[in-house]
Amino acid sequence: MGETLNKRLRLTRPAGATQDAVLNLLVASGVLRDKIDSIFGAEGLTGPQYNVLRILRGAQPGGFARCEIAQRLVERAPDVTRLIDRLERQGLVARDRSSADRRRSVTRITDKGLQLIDRMEPVMNALDRWLEGRLSLRDSNELSRILELLYSNED
Repeated sequence: MGETLNKRLRLTRPAGATQDAVLNLLVASGVLRDKIDSIFGAEGLTGPQYNVLRILRGAQPGGFARCEIAQRLVERAPDVTRLIDRLERQGLVARDRSSADRRRSVTRITDKGLQLIDRMEPVMNALDRWLEGRLSLRDSNELSRILELLYSNED
């Protein structure tokens, strides 16, 4: 195992099963991130911005408070407020004060944001098909199971 990894990284000696797994995970993550960043970049977005738009699309019509958005992000973002500020400046989200608590703002996706997500959907579906061409359903399920072992019950 690891022949493709050894060739790609030009390793001259075996790293061991655990190191191979970690290196393979990092290389595969880099390949996926490059593909995803290219898709988002073509629309002037970052991964976290797209993630916020997807979260808010699922929250329609109510929207979410900043803390709820932060908890739902795939990757932790250090400053969710600035992330939302940038999306608001682009007209992709709008913030309103909560009627129940004026200190709390609620962020909602705008029609422009929905149109952007809809426009990106075919490209994201093509990425899914690319992945499905490389991993069987069984492989995908097993990969998910294994990866969840790495972050479930984090110390």
